[in-house]
Amino acid sequence: MPEPLFPLAGKSVFVAGHRGMVGQALVRALKARGIEPIVASRAEVDLENQAETECWFAKNRPEVVLLAAAHVGGILANNSFPRDFLYKNVMIAANVIEAAHRHGVGKLVNLGSSCIYPKFAEQPIREESLLTGSLEPTNEWYAIAKIAAIRLAQSYRRQFGADMISLMPSNLYGPGDNYHPENSHVLPALIRRFHEAKAAGTKSVTLWGSGTPRREFLFVDDLAEGTLFATEHYSGEGHLNLGTGTDVTIAELAGLIAKVVGFEGALAHDRSKPDGTPRKLLDVSKLAELGWRARTSLEEGIRLAYADFLAGGGRNR
Repeated sequence: MPEPLFPLAGKSVFVAGHRGMVGQALVRALKARGIEPIVASRAEVDLENQAETECWFAKNRPEVVLLAAAHVGGILANNSFPRDFLYKNVMIAANVIEAAHRHGVGKLVNLGSSCIYPKFAEQPIREESLLTGSLEPTNEWYAIAKIAAIRLAQSYRRQFGADMISLMPSNLYGPGDNYHPENSHVLPALIRRFHEAKAAGTKSVTLWGSGTPRREFLFVDDLAEGTLFATEHYSGEGHLNLGTGTDVTIAELAGLIAKVVGFEGALAHDRSKPDGTPRKLLDVSKLAELGWRARTSLEEGIRLAYADFLAGGGRNR
């Protein structure tokens, strides 16, 4: 392991968005290193509010900010609430990044999403593919907000020399996920659907779309470890991809989840529903060259996520 450029030991670290799936994983990873992170509930500071965010930073003065706060959801939610996904995420990023700069934060890590890339980007997707084509329409509102956050962090580095970096994870899942039947992402939504189908004795489960799109899935605790690694070992204007470097079809994913859950019925496909982007696999070579790779296999991660679901973790309603 190379020596860190920016050691985290002994520094005060603010996890913005600590109650979300990513934030919870970052808190676990920091505590495993003996670092007690700074956290703040929405009641303590509304990051969408500039004045509240400014006051909070002036009072608490963290040395490191891990920006995991976001307004998130699946395809249906993105289509139904475009203003929320664009406005809320732009405001969170702008307020936190500006306050971090004004109050002398030593390092800020902006966490985004692989949906920033063009719908038909060359696969696997390199960081240089950003802004080279049209976005996937079903999540462009969220994607535009995340692109704005990347450029904002870059602008502070360019103009002020601020040590702000951005990481773009692939599709995330794991403990603390959202298992809502309508407003969640594909993997947790399928965990819930197969679990309920098994409990009800349902003979078949119908999936949206053809099942042919390919997706990459990253276990959230791997994301947390990768984030802390990048915090310590990377400082550059360009954003970095963070993923596994492997993908599966949605049909293969569904089969694997059915196996883990124990659902033995048939799988059908509703081809009238949208597939979304045909393939989304990240080129993770830049982070790998720095010395980090994800460790959790997809099946192992799904088992851990299902155990979390059964234990009542995440948002099950």
